[in-house]
Amino acid sequence: MLDAEQLERYAEVLIWGLKTARAGKYKPGDVVLIRYSKAACELAEVVYRKVLEAGLNPVQRMILTHTMEKDFFEKAAAKQLVFQAPGDKELFEHLSGNIFIDGPDSITHLSGVDPKRIGAAAKARKPYRDILDKREEQGLFGWTLCMWPTEELAKHAGMSLDEYTQQIVKACHLDKADPVAEWQSIHKNSGAIKKWLNNLDATELRIESANTDLIVTPGAQRRWLGVSGHNIPSFEIFLSPDWRGTKGRYYADQPSYRSGNLVEGVRLEFEKGRAVKIEATRGADFVRGQLAMDAGACRLGEFSLTDKRFSSIDRFMANTLFDENFGGEHGNCHVAVGASYSDTFAGDPASLTPALKKKLGFNDSALHWDLVNTEDKRVTAKLKGGRSLVIYENGQFVY
Repeated sequence: MLDAEQLERYAEVLIWGLKTARAGKYKPGDVVLIRYSKAACELAEVVYRKVLEAGLNPVQRMILTHTMEKDFFEKAAAKQLVFQAPGDKELFEHLSGNIFIDGPDSITHLSGVDPKRIGAAAKARKPYRDILDKREEQGLFGWTLCMWPTEELAKHAGMSLDEYTQQIVKACHLDKADPVAEWQSIHKNSGAIKKWLNNLDATELRIESANTDLIVTPGAQRRWLGVSGHNIPSFEIFLSPDWRGTKGRYYADQPSYRSGNLVEGVRLEFEKGRAVKIEATRGADFVRGQLAMDAGACRLGEFSLTDKRFSSIDRFMANTLFDENFGGEHGNCHVAVGASYSDTFAGDPASLTPALKKKLGFNDSALHWDLVNTEDKRVTAKLKGGRSLVIYENGQFVY
């Protein structure tokens, strides 16, 4: 597991991520929620101390154990399933930051639960996410998250706990004397790529690999984001496209664990912006259930590319945070079905009303599910005026 020095470094990187992810500066007395798994208590304690030392007010919450979560979805009555505790709304309305440390002791315990029940609970909590989205648009809220290594994750990734831990140490630069400096360097270098992409003014992106041929429309008033401090680690550069322009086929060769379910070989076929054909070699019924959660669940909320020169992640980690940042031989691209990220709006975030979001093709959903393709691929941008330009090939951006 992580030693004392690595714990300190991990916590310092999380504080860097929290501050970097927020547009506005933190003020003394701002409220920061620290959510963590039971297994991650050791890291949460260090983070709690550092939040205090930063002059902020930490509020700690341990998330449900897998037994609690399983009991909730299996035994909760209809009203219990959508129950929200008194005070939660008030807390969210005053939150300035959120740090989540995930260390699951099970990732398959919900495999027998009706996806509709999972969807109902997610939709009931969506108003809280809307509150935080609005606060983030106003520069009043920032968030970050990370993973804690557990035997469960290591087992499903086909590694020993020590091997899994070392993947986290390497990816997060906890083996460096000054990991924050490493992240600042990545942040700077990725900034040059984002600036280049944002100046291209692309009207269309075509993603081609052995099993994917997908058209994505960036949309009006969009900007590429990434390496923003939101996720530790994060190497992806992404935008939220105009969902209405999505067409073609997409294949996720990377397995995915979601709500206790393992899915593999997801194939989606899009017409007029919606996934009209949904297949999977494993977990197909679950995938279809998730994409039927609400009207926006079958539409794209994100398109992302990871440059292999940034990411040292070269193993399947059985966790989306790491798997969506896979580097390996070919880098990766991923799409997310479901909710868009409003901060990819290129204008004043505070002006992004629900009506404007709809007009610009930002997707709205209680779902946000990343599906990863690690095949060798080419991404070609169609620019205004009709010229085409390859922007990503051989696992890296071409600029």
